Amino acid sequence: MAPAVKTKEQTLAWLRAISGELATATLKRLDDTLSWYGEMPPGRRSAVGLVAQAGITSFIHWYDDPTWTPWIAADVFGAAPRELLRSVSLTQTLQLIRVTVEVVEDRVRGADETVREAILLYSREIAFAAADVYARAAEARGLWDARLEALVVDSILSGEYDDELPSRIAALGWHGHGEVSVLVGTAPKMLDVDMLRRTARHLDADVLIGVQGSRLVLVIGRAHPTPQADEPFGATLTPFLDIATALEPGFGDGYLVLGHQVPSLVEASRSAKAALAGFAVARSWRNAPRPILADDLLPERALAGDPLARATLINRIYKPLQAHSTELLATLWCYLDNGRSLEATARELFVHPNTVRYRLKRVSEVIGWDATGARESLILQAALIIGSIAEPDGPLRRR
Repeated sequence: MAPAVKTKEQTLAWLRAISGELATATLKRLDDTLSWYGEMPPGRRSAVGLVAQAGITSFIHWYDDPTWTPWIAADVFGAAPRELLRSVSLTQTLQLIRVTVEVVEDRVRGADETVREAILLYSREIAFAAADVYARAAEARGLWDARLEALVVDSILSGEYDDELPSRIAALGWHGHGEVSVLVGTAPKMLDVDMLRRTARHLDADVLIGVQGSRLVLVIGRAHPTPQADEPFGATLTPFLDIATALEPGFGDGYLVLGHQVPSLVEASRSAKAALAGFAVARSWRNAPRPILADDLLPERALAGDPLARATLINRIYKPLQAHSTELLATLWCYLDNGRSLEATARELFVHPNTVRYRLKRVSEVIGWDATGARESLILQAALIIGSIAEPDGPLRRR
């Protein structure tokens, strides 16, 4: 039972006298009631004890002068080492405050009622102070993460990798694995980063986000898919184009270009270069879809001087056809030169139109592009022109 207290000076003297007793009782109560406190290593337990003791001392100062409130956070949490904020959550901190307040309330029960009222007011202030400390720490961590993410995206776009890139990516909590693709579009006036990340997570993907002037760049990687009960052999990976389509509302007006997929994040610069080159020339396709594949803009990119597009046209179209069959290559040349007319091609080659159809089908099977489509025929014709220019003996001549 606390002694009768008649004046504020006597109350302060009594509180100072029992402050050590309160600190000891608080630590014992923490050990008895909070399992996470008992599981802490000795160093952190000691740091938590310092915070509790600082809180009791701070209350006594505050009771003496309530205008001292703005300094509560610095006085109480300044005793904690920085790593303690990273290892003790806000929920655990509030539990610590509650236990400390309960111990003090139990000890001063029966004392002047003004002391109990002061405890209630102070507990409110210390709870708000704790929330402010954690909010500031989260804000600082968020700003640091944003700068680190921008640095990683810049490295990917420039292709200038160093030994620290994997550790930086890991520090960002990157959950992607395997193939990666880069999406480039116009940055909106109000960028909603959380919406982009949330949309990606729903599609079992992860994103790195960077703003380059007026451009918004997303590095997309597939995360481990969530297993479904009706898919015993694992969930099907979502195509990158479908992911890009879902992310499209997060971009501003204008063109949206998806680079080709590459095997890993460290090779993402190739996809980024293709996407950036496609974004630069996308306006030349009058009815370009949104999003559009960078490979669908190979002719425009090649005309603009993109060496990657020229190499892609040669290595993925011209050389495979040339290596597979000069007959298929000649048929494709003739078909495109004759305005995609089966009859005119058949007459020039002295074959039946069905033979031309069969050869064009084989062309599609070999390289994956269909010469009978308007857009794909443009890509194929650009590949034949660029491939023939690269040939040392000049273009393929008709017989």
